[in-house]
Amino acid sequence: MLRASHIPPVATPALSALKISLIPALSLSSSLPHLYKLSTFAPLHNFLPKTAPPNSSPISFKRFLPMLGHHPCPKASFSSGSGTGGGRELLVQHLLVKEDDLKLLLELQQRISGGGEDLSDLAVEYSLCPSKEEGGMLGWVRKGQMVPEFEEAAFSAPLNKVVRCKTKFGWHLLQVLSEREESLLGEIQADELHVKIQDPTFAKEAQLIDVREPDEVAKASLPGFEVLPLRQFGSWGPEVTTKFDPEKETYVMCHHGMRSLQVARWLQSQGFKRVFNVSGGIHAYAVRADPSIPTY
Repeated sequence: MLRASHIPPVATPALSALKISLIPALSLSSSLPHLYKLSTFAPLHNFLPKTAPPNSSPISFKRFLPMLGHHPCPKASFSSGSGTGGGRELLVQHLLVKEDDLKLLLELQQRISGGGEDLSDLAVEYSLCPSKEEGGMLGWVRKGQMVPEFEEAAFSAPLNKVVRCKTKFGWHLLQVLSEREESLLGEIQADELHVKIQDPTFAKEAQLIDVREPDEVAKASLPGFEVLPLRQFGSWGPEVTTKFDPEKETYVMCHHGMRSLQVARWLQSQGFKRVFNVSGGIHAYAVRADPSIPTY
């Protein structure tokens, strides 16, 4: 789908194919790719319970994106110490009508430009896209995610100006509401992290988060990491942007690097600019970097 939000499970082909990338998901059962450069979307805590029992079984929190085909997340090629940067992300809303409804589209565009109506209100009433339930809001998008015609129109449109474009799915009116620098999600190896930890200034300048459960942390831990158990996401998730600085480098660790990757993805979706997943987790750190750390 287009919007990283709670939308109906049945999507039109237009909605399914217009966005051609996967959406970050907070899950306890995802594979661990080497490196990611992803888009950011609506706050995940909008769709999660406010509290989660500390002893509950693992929960999978996901935002679903039905697609016509499987399109792997594009991979970036920056190391833990540098980034490519320079990309833009756009906050876009739109409405979609059939290809033979150009007259309707022009009428709607006139109602916006000449009559002062909001695209979001018209999307609710006229759009064929299930994003109509959210006023046509697509969330934050970046280049490489949208079909070419839509992408070209969005990335060349002035802020807040409603423009039209045609794709194989029909006619669109779209509006770019805001833009920001594209954020980066990287991976750091255990030995690289070990070198960084030896620097006394590292813990002061970086933000270190351990998403394991308290009983795991009691068995093995690293200094400077704040424990935010994934199962308690409902209690700390809504406050993460006020407790941590999205502009600082943020490192996320768990046992083997699986849970931390999901949290790292989510942090990126909240606007954190440089987030790093600790590859292999504290187990890899104990095996490859510091044998004094117990394994379990």
